[in-house]
Amino acid sequence: MPAMTFGDDGSPPDMTHELTRPSITETAPTPVDRTVAVGLLILRLGIGAAVLQAGLIKAFDFSTTVGFMTEAGWRLPTLAALMVTGAETLGAVALLLGVLTPLGACAVLSSMLCAWAVNVSAAAFWSEPFNVPFLLGLGAAALLFTGPGRYAIDARLTDRLRWSPRVKVALLVVAVVAAVVTWVALYGVNPIHLTTPPGADPTQR
Repeated sequence: MPAMTFGDDGSPPDMTHELTRPSITETAPTPVDRTVAVGLLILRLGIGAAVLQAGLIKAFDFSTTVGFMTEAGWRLPTLAALMVTGAETLGAVALLLGVLTPLGACAVLSSMLCAWAVNVSAAAFWSEPFNVPFLLGLGAAALLFTGPGRYAIDARLTDRLRWSPRVKVALLVVAVVAAVVTWVALYGVNPIHLTTPPGADPTQR
């Protein structure tokens, strides 16, 4: 251990420089970081815009939305219409802005799972399993885990709000459970058919 050297007047040496923690500077983003951020931005904007359009169509013509769900056999069609319209609209806005992205992705994924079930319930399951709601829901699930990227409001709140992997997995489970419960409670039709169900109306897809 090195000897401690005192000053000429017998005072102890200044140790503040030994106790000061070195400042950690934020590293500049690399070209790879920037391209990944741009890719996530494109994914967010694409999914958010498509889902927002669907939500706004339902919101601006809400009576038609309720009528469609009534005709399709949904129980409590007004409640069902409110749920899907709210989930699509609010979830899409969250994705577009990149704010509370995991929650927005959870809402979009849940609503797209129900929309996917509506699509496949009117035909043989394997005729069109990978439809538009399926792809939008898959993208939302990806964003739930990746986050919105650098070009988002959430990126400015990283130090204040962190989403742990456990929380993200929990939100994925919440999205799936919410979709299943909503489907069973308000519709109750088995969406999986190996053949086209009798009396199915393809216009309802």
